[in-house]
Amino acid sequence: MRTIRKSEQDIMDVGQYMMNFRLAWGNSGNISKRINEDTMLITGSGTYMGHLEESDLVEVTISSGQFNSNKKRPSKEIPMHAAIYQARPDAGFVIHASPFWTTLAACTDLQIESKFFIESMYYAERIAYVDYYHPGSKALGAAVGAKANEANVLILKNHGVIVFDSTMQEARMCLETIEMTCKMAALSKMSGLNPAILNADTASDFLQHAGYKPRRLW
Repeated sequence: MRTIRKSEQDIMDVGQYMMNFRLAWGNSGNISKRINEDTMLITGSGTYMGHLEESDLVEVTISSGQFNSNKKRPSKEIPMHAAIYQARPDAGFVIHASPFWTTLAACTDLQIESKFFIESMYYAERIAYVDYYHPGSKALGAAVGAKANEANVLILKNHGVIVFDSTMQEARMCLETIEMTCKMAALSKMSGLNPAILNADTASDFLQHAGYKPRRLW
């Protein structure tokens, strides 16, 4: 019970944080946290990120997608979240959002590079693109699950972004970082500036010796 309450509070805190810092708007986006190997807690369908309550959060079985029908209906994006938890045993927290600059990148030909600055190398270590599939579809879930093995930031074409990490704090920082990275990339392109991208050896050396936490396993 204590684990559930802490998880509920984590999700509610992140929802408020996202709204405060313009990482979410209206009822767009959804958040989940892994409770145990085969259970996740996910925001309900149509919930407003800035005013989440305990009644807005639903327990869902990861392997089957089943949930308690007596509560609010969970987000239809269950397939995406479940696919990440199944593909990545290290994933503990998943955020799907449509912040402005990242969604702009998702809807244009703007290519986003992680080897941009310190935080982008670390929090947005690997970025992959997922082709458009309808929200909530099994096809989208399958595409996200396949890409989750190679990247922790998945830009969903004409849709938004989904990020994951081991903890709430790391996942939230990942979302902030990809939004900042996309903003820098877009403004650089619009202003005619040429960003200096670090080479792969430098980025690898930084990640190997950064000392923040053990490197992700790919």
